[in-house]
Amino acid sequence: MSAAGGRAVAVIGAGLTGPLLGLLLARRGFAVTLLERRPDPRRSAADGGRSINLALAARGMRPLERAGVLAQVEPLLLPMRGRMVHELSAAPLLQRYGQRPQEVIYSVGRAALNRVLIEAAEQAGVSVRFEHRCLGLQGQTLRCVDERSGREFDLECETAIAADGAGSPVRESLERTGACTVQIEPLGHDYKEMTLPALPGGTHALDPGALHIWPRGGFMLIALPNPEGTFTLTLFLPRTGVPSFAALRDEAALARFFAEQFPDLAAHHAGLCADFRRNPQGQLATVHARGWHLGGQVLLLGDAAHAIVPFHGQGMNAGFEDCALLDELLEAGEDWAQTYARFEQIRRPSTEAIARMALENYLEMRDQVRDLKFQRLKRRAFELEQRFPERFIPRYSMVMFHPEISYLEALRRGQVQAGILERLERECTAEGATDAALAEALVYEQLPPLGGRDPGARTG
Repeated sequence: MSAAGGRAVAVIGAGLTGPLLGLLLARRGFAVTLLERRPDPRRSAADGGRSINLALAARGMRPLERAGVLAQVEPLLLPMRGRMVHELSAAPLLQRYGQRPQEVIYSVGRAALNRVLIEAAEQAGVSVRFEHRCLGLQGQTLRCVDERSGREFDLECETAIAADGAGSPVRESLERTGACTVQIEPLGHDYKEMTLPALPGGTHALDPGALHIWPRGGFMLIALPNPEGTFTLTLFLPRTGVPSFAALRDEAALARFFAEQFPDLAAHHAGLCADFRRNPQGQLATVHARGWHLGGQVLLLGDAAHAIVPFHGQGMNAGFEDCALLDELLEAGEDWAQTYARFEQIRRPSTEAIARMALENYLEMRDQVRDLKFQRLKRRAFELEQRFPERFIPRYSMVMFHPEISYLEALRRGQVQAGILERLERECTAEGATDAALAEALVYEQLPPLGGRDPGARTG
């Protein structure tokens, strides 16, 4: 089978990754059918309490630009320059994500972004079939059902790409055949969403230029701004124990929990408890899969292949990056089986790396951001970035602002950089100043240039 244009390709799932992939494939000349089990989200309300506002970073914006849709997405974006940390006994403190004006991430509503991507895919010629559910691989075909009529049918296409989410039926069917092995790692912490209403006049009750975080050690609450003046609040809490979702079953315990842990929000939002009770409790897990494809017949992509927890804001960005990589590999003109094998070979090490970093970032967000040593190391990392910009970039910045650096490389270099920072921490002066000569020696010995000529390279 040639991966040349004009062939019929099916994409399963019209969440976010599916429409973007369909758009890229249509622009390349493929005849694309996009199947989605839900009704058309442009004509129906979003699922309440399960949206989780998304953080769009440079890594996700580049594929949108590649697909020619970034201009339509930009009006939906609210820039966030850092984390606003809310402690119980101190004034809120902004911890910036990066050092440059352009080093921001963007809050974007899932439903609004989904509508834009579906519309763009349709305009590019993608045939979108809503309320059509894929049951998975049965023999040599993908079995689907029209939810409105109940009619089952075999999906006719040259190849199919499953972007059908963390609970992918296509992945489960590949697992049953033995083509795919899967390990699902539950987090043990669930989440609930609430909404912080706007002030009169539609203004935001908190600074809309930041991601707000209430770190409480074993749990946390975050808030992301929305264009209409509201904030989406998400509480991440253990499933059992104290504190936990299980311990918040009665009204008195719930009211006491919010009053004690988040008094600023409880004072502003009288309906916080009602909002909590009304919305569903979502679960979180990491999906580790090996064997993302069955020859050239079907490929797993996005969350279906590598779902992660949301604490690095990279689930959507990673899915979009998948789409760009696959689109790039199609230029080689190899058959589907070769293309899919190459895709997994390149991509899976990096998706495993971001899965690990996402879990580590949960610990950082819920606890370490309050620690004076953490803050000191972050300042020192910024100093080293200023002195050695071709060699030292903080790990968070590599992930969020440097899509030319793979997740795997960000993890590897981040580990080396953490060792350098710890060494400098141990040997800094009494005033906390960094030993400049030692810093230079460590950076040049342990961190090769990130690419191209190093303008700071020493000679002689």
